[in-house]
Amino acid sequence: MVCSVSRSVPPRRQKHREKGQRAELSDLISASAWARNLSREQLQRVTEAAFARDFRAGAYVCRAGQPVEHWTGVIDGLLKVSIVSASGRLMTLSGITTGGWFGEGSLLKTEPRRYDAITLRATRIAFIPRATFRWLCEVSIPFNRFLVNQINERCGQFIAMLQAERLFNRDARVAHCIWVLFNPYLYPGVGPYIRISQEEIGHLAGLSRQQTNSALHVLEQRGLLRVEYGGITVTDLQGLGTFGSQPNASGTETAARKSRA
Repeated sequence: MVCSVSRSVPPRRQKHREKGQRAELSDLISASAWARNLSREQLQRVTEAAFARDFRAGAYVCRAGQPVEHWTGVIDGLLKVSIVSASGRLMTLSGITTGGWFGEGSLLKTEPRRYDAITLRATRIAFIPRATFRWLCEVSIPFNRFLVNQINERCGQFIAMLQAERLFNRDARVAHCIWVLFNPYLYPGVGPYIRISQEEIGHLAGLSRQQTNSALHVLEQRGLLRVEYGGITVTDLQGLGTFGSQPNASGTETAARKSRA
């Protein structure tokens, strides 16, 4: 659901607000890795075509099955990308945080969207129209290089998340869920502190708040992160990313011994 602006806002204040929101959108685009090698004219055309909308927590930014008409970025906030089976079983594919862009795959393939994107808190979203996105693909070699790297990073992220979902225990799932949010290519500028609640982490990892809390304490005891008021600070990003891939960290060695016995 899109949050609408109250009609009681005075015109002058409304104009000032819109100007500030436009500047916020321009700042996000200018700071994005894909925009750094655009010409001034290209950047201006993209900025003029882009627009932003506000979504409340729990709102659908986009739904599976819908045509993909925009490339989408997170100005501020957090959302989850998930799929639902015919039987109603839900699987979270990824979290998208401030500075992240998604949906390029569906735009390039010209197919209906295959996933839902749902906000986990009040979130401001940027939209770049399909026509502008396709125009950039035609005129900018650096932009195409960015897309190749972006898709490659995203594939690696999905493989890691699937590995954690299928092979690792609760603690490793939470570790990988947090680790993907600190990918410097997908989410530049994030870290070492991120504002995220235990409930939000639980939504991304597919765990209850109590399970998430227990996992965070384990990760904190390992010296990988610090649980703080309103968020977490990652102290060992590499260790967080490899947590669970080592037998002693994930408990897989113990499980293997039991199965052999």
